[in-house]
Parts: sequence; C-alpha cells; structure tokens
Amino acid sequence: MRRHRGGVTISDVPEGQSARLRRRRRWYFALMGTCLTLIVLAWNVVRLWSTTAAVVMSVVAAVLPPVAALIANWGEDR
Repeated sequence: MRRHRGGVTISDVPEGQSARLRRRRRWYFALMGTCLTLIVLAWNVVRLWSTTAAVVMSVVAAVLPPVAALIANWGEDR
C-alpha cells in the first residue's frame, strides 16, 4: 500500500492496476456525465436565451467523448 507523507511517497512500490483502472473509470464517467449534462442544459434551458451559447455548449460536449475514451485507455500498454 502506498502512503504519502507531505506529498512524498514512502514506498517505491508502483500503484496497482486495479487502482489505476478505478481512477480512469471515474474520470471517464465524470467526463461522460459532463457531456450529457451539457447537451441537456444546452437544448432544454440555454437555447431559450442564447442559441449561440447552446451551440458552443454542444460543440464542447461533442469533443468530450473522444477525450474520455483517450483517458479511459491511457496507459493500457504497460
């Protein structure tokens, strides 16, 4: 088990694969949840006031899934 004291790692043991997978999965679901939230807010709330802002939000939401896939598969070659 890795323990940190003041930002310094006490052990030289590398982090386990399950911990890395869990962290990548959390990032993936957070990004995909953000994507879904942006789409729903853009076309149900924001478009009533500003169509341009809704389109910009949709473009940002369109970029998030590939980024989430990259993060979910980062470091799989180890």
